[in-house]
Amino acid sequence: MFFAENIKFLRQRRKKSQLSLADQLDITRTTLAGYEKNVQPPFKVLIKFAEYFGVSIDALLRYNLAELSEFQLSQIEDGFDIDVTGKKLRLLTISVNKDGEENIEMVPLKAQAGYTNSYGDLEFIGSLPKFSLPFLPKDKTYRTFQIAGDSMLPIPEGAWVTASFIQNWEQIKDGTPCIIVTLEDGIVFKVVYKQLEKNQTLLLVSSNRNYKPYELPIKNVIEIWKFETFNGFEIE
Repeated sequence: MFFAENIKFLRQRRKKSQLSLADQLDITRTTLAGYEKNVQPPFKVLIKFAEYFGVSIDALLRYNLAELSEFQLSQIEDGFDIDVTGKKLRLLTISVNKDGEENIEMVPLKAQAGYTNSYGDLEFIGSLPKFSLPFLPKDKTYRTFQIAGDSMLPIPEGAWVTASFIQNWEQIKDGTPCIIVTLEDGIVFKVVYKQLEKNQTLLLVSSNRNYKPYELPIKNVIEIWKFETFNGFEIE
């Protein structure tokens, strides 16, 4: 956890002394000094710090705020820490085989509406068809999505795209084909260009030039998966 480092960093960022911040939080300077030296605060005190600095408790505990860019910090202070980094989404629901190895779940077209609502439901994920691809590296989590439409030719309509889970969206390289699970537009397969600093969107581009690029607000993104391979098999 980074709580001690973060409250000291945020205090100095606001140009506050220990005494002045302690007064505003209704605690003693000695107590605050202790928190900045890794004394663990009670939950009600965590809430006080989070409310005062305008930062989520999760961000106060999990992220080293001093290592973030000014843009990232401003987004976190505005409550966008999930949307900017995607790190909270790493609490991914998966299934495993009898040997304890991760399955590759398959999300057919008929299950995609359910997936956007139940992606975190273990029972739903466990009900999906599963398979394995031995040639894929074992250090990633994979999922396979059936593709609708012809916007990503030469990958045909109905093909199955296997993709690896992206934990930190800022690490996506521009021009990367990705599966994007969205709140409002379902599951889409597009080439991604980041516009986080410009306007907090992703620019989504089709390989089929008959489809125009469009911007997707990052707040509408649930998951992003990086294209790895595809095939055209059919399942019942």
